[in-house]
Amino acid sequence: MLKPFPALLLALTSFALFPSQTPAPPGGQIHVQVDGLHNDKGQLVCALLTSDMWPSKKDQSVASAKSSIQHGQAACDFSAIAPGTYGISVFHDENSNGKLDKNFVGMPKEGVGVSNNAAGHFGPPKFADMAFQYPGGRLDLKITVRYL
Repeated sequence: MLKPFPALLLALTSFALFPSQTPAPPGGQIHVQVDGLHNDKGQLVCALLTSDMWPSKKDQSVASAKSSIQHGQAACDFSAIAPGTYGISVFHDENSNGKLDKNFVGMPKEGVGVSNNAAGHFGPPKFADMAFQYPGGRLDLKITVRYL
């Protein structure tokens, strides 16, 4: 019978020699570089969306991220993302209230942007215009914020 200390040493040694094969999390990372921000106030809010979320359920994102702003630029990262078709929506939350402020007719009072820098006509862009295929791995995207 092994004494407690040698048994512990044996267990630790076997763990070091035969590490567990824990699988990596599924998917990869989408990195979004955002520019065109008018000032460094507040934060940037980013959302990763699918077609059934845009635009009516954009608050129900696949993933979301917030970032500080420096010199009119910010970045958001989405990790452990499965391959698929996605769109990204961002807005400059200048007053840090966590929501996109709009005027009395529903137009954004804060800067907004979407993947592919798609633009809408009398409303948000169509999902097909902002959609991109994510094959997995690392993907770098760039979005420019616009102020209306």
